[in-house]
Amino acid sequence: MEIGIRILIVFLVSQVVHIGAQKEGEEGCVPGFQVKEYQVEYNGGFQKDHPLTQVFFDDCAGNEGLAFEVSHPDFQVDEEMNLVARRDVMDSGTVMFIHGVNEQADDMAQVDIVGAPPRSPQTLREILGLGQIQPYRSKRALFAPRMHVNENMEPPFPKVIGTLEVSVTDLSGKLVEGPVALLVDVNDQNDNRPIFKETRYAGEVLEGSPTGTVVMTMTAEDADDPRLQNAVLRYNIVRQSPDKPSPNMFYINPESGNIVTVISPTLLDRETLPTTQYELEIVAQDMKGRDVGLTGTATATITITDKNDHAPEFTHSLFQANVDEGSTGVAVNLTVDDRDDPATGAWRAIYSIINGDPTQNFEIQTNPDNNEGMLSVVKPLDYESVVFHTLLIKVENEDPLVPDVGYGSSSTATVHITVLDVNEGPVFFPDPLQVTKMENIPLGSFVALLNATDPDVLQSQSIRFAVLRDPANWLSVNPVRGTVNTSANLDRESPYVHDNKYTAIFMATDNGSRPASGTGTLVIHLEDYNDNAPYVHPSVVRVCEDTKDSVVIVGGRDRDIHPNAGPFKIELGKQPGLEKTWKVSRVNNTHAQIMLLQSMKRANYQLPLVVTDSGLPPLSNSTEIKVQVCTCKKNRMDCSSAGSVCSNLMMLLALVLLSLFCL
Repeated sequence: MEIGIRILIVFLVSQVVHIGAQKEGEEGCVPGFQVKEYQVEYNGGFQKDHPLTQVFFDDCAGNEGLAFEVSHPDFQVDEEMNLVARRDVMDSGTVMFIHGVNEQADDMAQVDIVGAPPRSPQTLREILGLGQIQPYRSKRALFAPRMHVNENMEPPFPKVIGTLEVSVTDLSGKLVEGPVALLVDVNDQNDNRPIFKETRYAGEVLEGSPTGTVVMTMTAEDADDPRLQNAVLRYNIVRQSPDKPSPNMFYINPESGNIVTVISPTLLDRETLPTTQYELEIVAQDMKGRDVGLTGTATATITITDKNDHAPEFTHSLFQANVDEGSTGVAVNLTVDDRDDPATGAWRAIYSIINGDPTQNFEIQTNPDNNEGMLSVVKPLDYESVVFHTLLIKVENEDPLVPDVGYGSSSTATVHITVLDVNEGPVFFPDPLQVTKMENIPLGSFVALLNATDPDVLQSQSIRFAVLRDPANWLSVNPVRGTVNTSANLDRESPYVHDNKYTAIFMATDNGSRPASGTGTLVIHLEDYNDNAPYVHPSVVRVCEDTKDSVVIVGGRDRDIHPNAGPFKIELGKQPGLEKTWKVSRVNNTHAQIMLLQSMKRANYQLPLVVTDSGLPPLSNSTEIKVQVCTCKKNRMDCSSAGSVCSNLMMLLALVLLSLFCL
């Protein structure tokens, strides 16, 4: 029996170590008790059917056919996995063992009864619970104490880790079946060093921050057992670079890994520190930081960030510039100094004009490259109005200043702008000049008087006028007086007239040392005169031969406008006999219909018409339209040889007269 149990122990040690290695890397279900140890307080005894604790068992297959046995015969595990007393129990002992078993799992759990007096059983039969009538499977009643083995044991394997001598017989001397279950705990060794997630960490702290300000947190991980000191870490700063103004500007909490400032707020000044970045080497050590512990290292870079603790200051209290009148653009660049960090809101400048620009002729933009203020003229200045401009300029930062810093007198400056006189060109008034004239007025008629003045009122200069653009060459201008007269007939129907308006451009030039000129526009609104006779459209019409009552429509047109155009009167010409063959009747104010009164042979005929407009006095126009008499068959009109039969109405009239004579 002793030899058999030793062999079993060796086997179990190999399996426990192997299972432990699998469980560490797997997340699946492990059959058996999910909690191996339980504690119950002893309060003078236990009442019948009163639950002491609930156990947790999972065979990973539904727990079908699961049965429990308890080492103390007066206790059992009910259907809800509660440990309960079968009767009122006073003598429970200090420890019990629960055995759970089915076809899928076989496992043991321990229940410690805290505060209970030790129990002294009388017989081995009572210990084993033999002879008891139990509703559950009673397979084993022997228990082996836990054994321990260290991880990372060196070969050879297997190794003997303990010895159990057990000999159990029943009342008849028959050997009780075994073996017993043996639990082996693998003891953790400190074989994993702390590891930071990153090799480099970055943090920042605002300059002037109070002592103790948290900058960042450094954390490492240790794969050893977290319940042991093997994984209890302590942090330490082993190097600071640079080490000025103090080698201990920062401190790390050894337990939490929080890095805080130690240097005073006064010395934590970005503008006076030798650098704005400090590098710390951080060491994490397990075993609570003892010398025997393993270490891991990482680097923390801490940047001292800027706050707006310096107001911008102008480099000069007075700036001066000369500006030509009438010009725009940058007049002067305003320069400032700011000790804060460039390209930040604490350094970037905002300029404003606080006095001296009531008409808003100036504006200031910040140059993003050098922080200078570009003072520009946005509305042209007039020398004759104001020669000198004095502006008061203020500069501020985008970010507000810290409470104990303010803007002083150096944050304002004065700018003197001197306007330089420039010979300006004459200015027409009004521009454009608009007049109304009747077309066809006589040559040399007065049209308009140009008015131009010289803005240089402080100089005595004369002005001369000239035609700059006259599309139809209808106008002339007196160079001294500026009077505009016609040099040709004005024609409203000219292609140079648009929407009844004719446009010409004139130039006025002064006699300065460098002459300057200006332009002005003259717009002539032309009134219509009935100077265009009306005409008929279309000029060619077609009718079918051998057909009476053929009708075509013609209309009157006129280049004049109302009231010198329609209504139109359209009638036959004065040749005798036309009314026997043709009839013209009015359709509306602009159109008339022409009807063929008798059949005609295929030919081309010139039909004389007279069209008259409605002007006062009216104009008439004697004209002719070509009438093509064509052969019409099946809705098709053939006029291809119409010209070969007869070419004018004189032959037609002769035929008509001959036929009348014969009658």
